[in-house]
Formats: sequence, structure tokens, C-alpha cells
Amino acid sequence: MNPIVLIVDDEKPTRDGLRAALDERFDVYVAADAKEARQVLNSEPVDVLLTDLRLGANSGMDLLDEALTLSKPPVSIMMTAYGSVDTAVEAMRRGAWHFVTKPLNLEEVELLLTRAARGRNIESENRRLSSENRELKKKARSPSAGLERLIGKSESMARIAELVEQVAPTRATILIEGESGTGKELVAHAIHDLSGRPADKLVVVNCAALSPQLLESELFGHERGAFTGATQRRIGRFEQADGGTLFLDEIGEIDAATQVKLLRALSERTFERVGSSKTIGVDVRLLAATNRRLREMVTAGEFREDLFFRLNVVTITVPPLRNRAEDVVLLANAFLREFAEENGRPFKPLSDDALALLRSYSWPGNVRELRTTIEHGVVMSNQDRIEIHHLPAFFGQGEPSPADSGPDLDSTGEKDLAPTGEFNLHALEIHAIRSALRHTTGNRTKAAELLGISRRTLQRKLKDLPSPSDPS
Repeated sequence: MNPIVLIVDDEKPTRDGLRAALDERFDVYVAADAKEARQVLNSEPVDVLLTDLRLGANSGMDLLDEALTLSKPPVSIMMTAYGSVDTAVEAMRRGAWHFVTKPLNLEEVELLLTRAARGRNIESENRRLSSENRELKKKARSPSAGLERLIGKSESMARIAELVEQVAPTRATILIEGESGTGKELVAHAIHDLSGRPADKLVVVNCAALSPQLLESELFGHERGAFTGATQRRIGRFEQADGGTLFLDEIGEIDAATQVKLLRALSERTFERVGSSKTIGVDVRLLAATNRRLREMVTAGEFREDLFFRLNVVTITVPPLRNRAEDVVLLANAFLREFAEENGRPFKPLSDDALALLRSYSWPGNVRELRTTIEHGVVMSNQDRIEIHHLPAFFGQGEPSPADSGPDLDSTGEKDLAPTGEFNLHALEIHAIRSALRHTTGNRTKAAELLGISRRTLQRKLKDLPSPSDPS
């Protein structure tokens, strides 16, 4: 692509002569006055501005000043038949890169334009690198960066932070386990932030949100005509994440055929797009998350053992919020600030009664449910504090919290399957599902959103419940 040059001169022979002489090596635009020049400058990415000092009623100095205000200003060269040392000094002082006098030496002008265009490219690259460095430094100072994403003072969160800091700079594949809504994706972001890989190279895929046919194409891409509806080539997530990190959420939902291709991609860092025999190599760091028990799935023949071992190089288990009650207030205050700023509201603290209720609640939807609850309170509060009645309806109905109540009832009046004090993981999962269905009056789509899983996953889990009467 040739450098773009704008020539501004009120004499037509000069404009036409310069365009004819420079047209082979540059993309040349011409303007007879400042008005025409502004139109070009505002519509084209001009690399070099070559302007006469005298432009009829206007001055080339004024045009130079305007050009320098652009987000990507061109390199400017001033030309005039009225050359003097004072004029040259003034032009350079106001931002001109060079100054030439008429009559022009075409060879000299061509050389100057070439050097100016090359210098602008170098300058642009330096500006880009400088901007990236500023963004990276800003990101490093941001409260959302690195380990500061992991809010909590509990012992379990401190251990997770230490483990994240230890494994992040390595190339090891990490498996992040935990119930839905515990913040597994935040752990993945923290690992990527500290990995040294490019900040914008974290690619996230929710495996449960895609059918097996779409998931393979989403991960590995496809060629045009590979299947019905494939009207053009698609670059998959592995290619998009080349040089960075690929995070596969809900990896337990991947079908058997895709598991085979994923195993090879992990083992060899190579794959083929759907409909192609060309092997593509990538440098991808893989993180995976699941709310399912992959070991049990391996035993049941639902998940490949060799893939499980590939994924399970390092495992980070994120505890449920009910097991780290000391983090509830910290998280709540962080969400209060976030949603107050997001909604243009003043920061309002929680009342003592609201805080006590938040502390006593068992949070079946974990951090995601707490986040939604606080957002509701921020939006609904019309007082100087957020009271219980500002929180979602199921908090304000005077019911005992699941943490200190007896067996719960779902929307059909059935007893919940997780009695108080039973901390068997499977029973607690059932408890979370029943509670979510109760809070959403049996609406499965909303319950799935509250639990942080797909409706398809919720349907499958409901089939496994021992109770014959499912809410619908």
C-alpha cells in the first residue's frame, strides 16, 4: 500500500505537475484551498501533507495547525516561493517537519516525501507501543486485574490466590472445579492476567451453550462448504487464542467426538478445521472449568480418561460461598460500588438487618446469586441505606434463610432433598437446584440463569433427581 500524500496549492499547474510526478510511488490527493484540504484530511488517513504557505485568502500555517489536531496527524512539509529564514523557523516551530522553496526540485520533493512517510510509520508504531504500554500499566493498577479479581479474606481464597500466582506463569493446563456461580471464570481471568500472555488474548467458550455439531466448528473452525450452511471459512477459537489463553467453561458438557479432537489438540497443539485436511499448529495455554465431577464421569464412561488426565495437570477448587461466609460482606461491598457506579447512583451501604440476612443465607447460587441480589438492591433503594425490603422478593417475605431452616419446599410443596447440616456435595447440588426453582416459582430458564448453567444442563440434572415430581 502506497503512502497517502495530500498536496495543497492554489496554482493548478503546480498541483497537476506534482501529482503526475509522484503518482507512481504515492496515492496522491490534491486540494486548491484550505476547505478542500480539510475534506480530504477528515476522510482519508493522510500520511504526508505538502502545503503551500499562501493559499489565497488562507494561510498554510493555519492548515498546518488544524492538521496537528487530528488523532493521527500527518507529517507536514511547507512550500513557498517566499522563502526566508524567519518563515522556515516559524513553520518548524508550529510543527512542520520540513520546509522547501519554489521552484521545486522534484527529486528532492520525492525524497522528502519518502522519508516523511517512513518516519510517520515509525512514529505511529512508537505511539501504538506507547499506548499499549500505558494500557498494560493501567490494567496492572486496576482493581480488576490479576489477584485483585479474587475478592475474599477467607483461608480458602488465600490458598487459591497463592496457587494462581504459582501456576499462572507456566504453560500448565489448569482444571478449575466448583459449583455454578462460585467465580471459576474470575480465577481463569486472574491466571491469564498473571501469565505474561497478551492481555487481549483470552478467548472464552461456554461449552454447554453449543450443540455438539456447533461446538466442534466453534473450537476448530470450518472451511466453506464443510457442511450445510457453511457459506464461508470460519476461524475457530483455538486459532483466535493463538499466543494467548483459551478458557473452556463447562467442559464436562463436551460430547465424545469433540473430546477426541480436543485431546489431540492438547497433546500436539495441532488440529484441522472441519472440512479440511490441512494441519494447523498453535501456541495456546488451556484453562478448563466444570461444575461436574469429572472423575465420576470417567467411571461412568461419559468422559475420556486420557482427556481427564490431560486437563487435570493442576486442579483449583473454588469453594461455595456458604463455606466462606467471611467473604460475603467483602463481596457485597464490592458489588455495591460496582453497581452504584454503573447505574449513576450514590454509594449506599447495607443496613445492619440486611447485612445480617446476607450473612445467614446459604447462597445456593453462590457469588452469582449474591451479585444479582446486590444489583437489585442498588436499583430499588430510594433511601440512604439498602434495607431488606429493597432486596429481591424471596429475601423480604420473612421466610427463614436456608442456612438455619429445616428442609426446604420447592414450588410444588415437595421437601428439598438437602436436609440442614448435610454437606454431601451431591445433596448440596440438589439443594441448590430446588432452591433456585423455588425462588423462580418453578421457571426452569430463570433457575438455570440463577445457577449459572444452561437450561439443557438443568434439564439433565432434573432427570437425575430421585423425586418423581419435578417442578415445571
